[in-house]
Amino acid sequence: MTVRTRIAPSPTGDPHVGTAYVALFNLCFARQHGGQFILRIEDTDQARSTDESEQDILKALRWLGLEWDEGPDVGGPHGPYRQSERKHSYRHYALDLVEKGHAFYCFRTPEELDVIREARKEAGLNPGIKGDLELPEADVQRRLAAGEPYVIRMKVPEEGVCRVDDMLRGVIEIDWSQVDCQILLKSDGMPTYHLANVVDDHLMAITHVLRGEEWINSAPKHQLLYEYFGWDMPVLCHLPLLRNPDKSKLSKRKNPTSINFYERMGFMPEAVLNYLGRMGWSMPDEREKFSLAEMVEHFDIQRVSLGGPIFDVEKLRWLNGLWLRENLSDEQFMARLKDWWFRPEALAPLVPHLKGRAEVFSDVAPMAAFMFSGMLGVTAEQFVHNKLDESEIKRVLQFTLWRFEAQRHWSKETLFADVKALSKAMELKMGDFMFPIFVAIAGTPNSWSVMDSMAMLGPDMTRARLRHALEVLGGFSKKETKRVEKEFAAFSSLS
Repeated sequence: MTVRTRIAPSPTGDPHVGTAYVALFNLCFARQHGGQFILRIEDTDQARSTDESEQDILKALRWLGLEWDEGPDVGGPHGPYRQSERKHSYRHYALDLVEKGHAFYCFRTPEELDVIREARKEAGLNPGIKGDLELPEADVQRRLAAGEPYVIRMKVPEEGVCRVDDMLRGVIEIDWSQVDCQILLKSDGMPTYHLANVVDDHLMAITHVLRGEEWINSAPKHQLLYEYFGWDMPVLCHLPLLRNPDKSKLSKRKNPTSINFYERMGFMPEAVLNYLGRMGWSMPDEREKFSLAEMVEHFDIQRVSLGGPIFDVEKLRWLNGLWLRENLSDEQFMARLKDWWFRPEALAPLVPHLKGRAEVFSDVAPMAAFMFSGMLGVTAEQFVHNKLDESEIKRVLQFTLWRFEAQRHWSKETLFADVKALSKAMELKMGDFMFPIFVAIAGTPNSWSVMDSMAMLGPDMTRARLRHALEVLGGFSKKETKRVEKEFAAFSSLS
């Protein structure tokens, strides 16, 4: 048997370090067994998926040094490798399950489903959708003939225990009462992740699925679907989740999570990949610094620790320093620095702003320094404003940060719309509202358009600087945060 693993990112945002972490372990496992590593784009969420995000994911993974044997950009014998291009085949499989009695048409309205959820809560049951959902066959045919909207749901046992084998965790037991009747085919004809994932893994001959432990609760559904279809199920391995230093799940609210952030910060891709390799895994000799080739050579999935690995940016900086000093000659250091500093795609958007303000070339470095820096050395004194007190300044920064965390389309126009709506809701003049944002992003209120700067810096760097500014100002206590969250909700409804 040829070992075949895959990574299946969803193109709905910035490329996440968690995606790279799972991709790395899948690649190492496949290479260590002389197998193949496949990249598949899971774009069933048509409302949020974008071509830009897909290209960003491919570019970021390649920047890290990860290469795949089959994928949307390199082709292969099991294509297409985008789920949206396989849309019509999923319906066939969903209808096949209905015909075999393993799935059913569900015509329940959102209001009816809410009633079911509440009734299950009151009965002390899992609030997932389950129970008396099916209609008599005559009613089903009548509604289908009338063109009423429906979804197709899988049937799930009401009682008993599902036992799932895991490479790292042994047998995992989950009560069937905790598993809902999952939608397989949505009303728009697109499959959910659960159906598409199982069908594609089978058709692409995936033998091992290494994925994050957040998918453990979905494993019974997937195992049941393999049984319904009569297919052999891939071997499962649920990797531990990456954690923030405070042990919470890694999230953009507490840590920069975009691979792009680390590229913009000037990290070496070898060091970032090395650090991800240390997330829950270790070399036989326990050394901390190793290359991808060395990781593949010594890889053993049983060396993965189930304790939540901590993603600490400061530790990554230390490791990156080792790579800079120990692996680069002076000439290589200069070449890497040149490639990073003078990247045309990063420098070109700055030129109009620099030309309009510079008188000699030596003016450029101090003006552009904030665009090529990490966290700025701002102080609380820099945020003092004659029309805003400290509490208002912190609210401006916090509300802007929360608004930007929800922003899916990162551009100058969308960011401006966000801050304009917030300033109006908070009844602050735009000039006053923008003051602390200028200081947080550029280190000074006297820079070119901060909207242009934030658009070029990207979401993770922008959010990181806003978070840093809040930390410099002391942030909010837990009690204050609850009150501020309510205020933000009120302002969001107004805007």
